[in-house]
Amino acid sequence: MGSKWFTGGVVAAPCGRIQFDFIFKATRYRPSIKRPPSEANLRRARERLESIKHQIRLGTFSFEEEFPDYRLLHRLSGESKARLCSEVFDEYLAHCEARLQRQDMAAATVSSYRKILDGVWRPQIGQQIFYQVCYSRLVAIADGYDWSKKTYNNAISVLRRAFDFGYRDWPLQENPARCLRSARILKTDRPKIDPFCMHEALTVSVLSLSQCPAFQARR
Repeated sequence: MGSKWFTGGVVAAPCGRIQFDFIFKATRYRPSIKRPPSEANLRRARERLESIKHQIRLGTFSFEEEFPDYRLLHRLSGESKARLCSEVFDEYLAHCEARLQRQDMAAATVSSYRKILDGVWRPQIGQQIFYQVCYSRLVAIADGYDWSKKTYNNAISVLRRAFDFGYRDWPLQENPARCLRSARILKTDRPKIDPFCMHEALTVSVLSLSQCPAFQARR
């Protein structure tokens, strides 16, 4: 495996995983994540480890958030700092409000995002730990609603945006919301245009002509 100094505290582990090596609360931990140990992934993992060490020094590191699948997580003592989905939603909506203040987002868009997160997703997963929510849970919620394709796409689009926001600090973690696929909007799904009949078309033409200044002047 090589020395810790040579590997930077990050090594390739069996079964396509990457293992970290660091000290937290006077205890040495070697958690791993499911990620092919390519050169690029190992380089990003070393960068992530430096961020972990920096968070440990500041006292802001959350083991539960960084390694939610760690098999010995139940042995960790102390108060959990893992964020709930509701907290992530609140942070994302606050970011949207800040963009609104900068005139970088429309008020109607922010209102729509809030309505979808508060009305659909918060009641279902708001009290769950954000990094423990899996894809099967999200798709089961979405499939449980009797939505049109457009409503379905809007609901999962907002969720993807909120989850992308929450996962930006943890780029090595798998974001389950990214696997949600939008429904295909076909031509048959679009509302059909109801054309004017000949009588209606002539009536509209006459009304339009009557509003023309040149026609009114001739009268």
